[in-house]
Amino acid sequence: MYNTDQRTVVTLDAGGTNFVFGAMRGCEFVVEPLTLPSRAHDLDLCLATMVEGFRSIIDRLDRKPDAISFAFPGPADYANGIVGGFLPNFPSFRQGVALGPFLSRTFGLPVFINNDGDLFAFGEATAGVLPEINSRIAAMGGHRQYHNLLGYTFGTGLGVGSVINGALNLGNNSCVETFCLPSKNDHSRMVEDYAAIRAVTRVYGELTGNPGHGLTPRDICAIADDEDADPAKREAACEAFRRFGEAAGDAMATAVTLTDSLIVLGGGLTGAARHILPALLKELRSSLKTLEGSDVNRVQMKVFDLDDPQQFEQFVKGEVRPLKVYGSDETVSYDPMKRTGVCLSRLGASRAISIGAYAYALSRLDALSVK
Repeated sequence: MYNTDQRTVVTLDAGGTNFVFGAMRGCEFVVEPLTLPSRAHDLDLCLATMVEGFRSIIDRLDRKPDAISFAFPGPADYANGIVGGFLPNFPSFRQGVALGPFLSRTFGLPVFINNDGDLFAFGEATAGVLPEINSRIAAMGGHRQYHNLLGYTFGTGLGVGSVINGALNLGNNSCVETFCLPSKNDHSRMVEDYAAIRAVTRVYGELTGNPGHGLTPRDICAIADDEDADPAKREAACEAFRRFGEAAGDAMATAVTLTDSLIVLGGGLTGAARHILPALLKELRSSLKTLEGSDVNRVQMKVFDLDDPQQFEQFVKGEVRPLKVYGSDETVSYDPMKRTGVCLSRLGASRAISIGAYAYALSRLDALSVK
């Protein structure tokens, strides 16, 4: 949608350790990114760093940018640009900071702030998997096009964003989340405790009897991949990722049932997708029982692995058949198969978030220009 747009938006990747500033035009970065320490422990220093970083990027551009847009950790009142509450990586923001109004006043530009899960989903819907899937469907002679997308990020938390009919779904409070759903196997605990980095390392430690192992998910994935590894350790590594997939799939089953969306996965832990996806897909394809004992599919659509060529072909093909119009010789095409699918990010989470920030800013500017 915005791949050829010539407007420029200044962006920020806001981490608790470093800020990475950039600028996009036509969904591509147009200046070399600038990295500065965030100094998140001190509000004055942190805001001074933001001003320094944004000003440096703006000074490198060949013309004045049209907006500033970026992801920032919540909780937040994103619509009004206010960040505050329990932010472990930004302790100086806990009492509330009118960040958007401050930056808008400083630079004389509109400022848009969202969470990373929302912008990841919007980036993938704008210039990632969603247009790619629709293009492939059309090239293969398929008759459907898809406009809803759930974007999940697997990392320190279980992030999610929702795009409905091509628009970012912000809800009433910018609070579309699934991290706080009850976990499948322990309803007193939230699912994020079983579907994040800490879950993989914790489960591996529990199963090996070595909770202080100090390994990262990358290390544990390497053990799962190593056919010559100690069998008990390899089994524990595989089981840690299997449980992750089961927990994440359970949360996704609820989300996709409510939104009727395709699902894209991103974040660092997708490097272990080969160990996560089987359990995740199994959960999405699972069934429940009615009181009478009948089986009911957990998700009311057939779930495909869209990265598998054979499954993608079946996803496109569906079950199309001619259906006769009653009382005439006329027929119409009918496809009774309800379906959805899961795939991995093509852009990578960081780039998808930046593109999402860019596209969101332009969509808001376009909406404001119509009023």
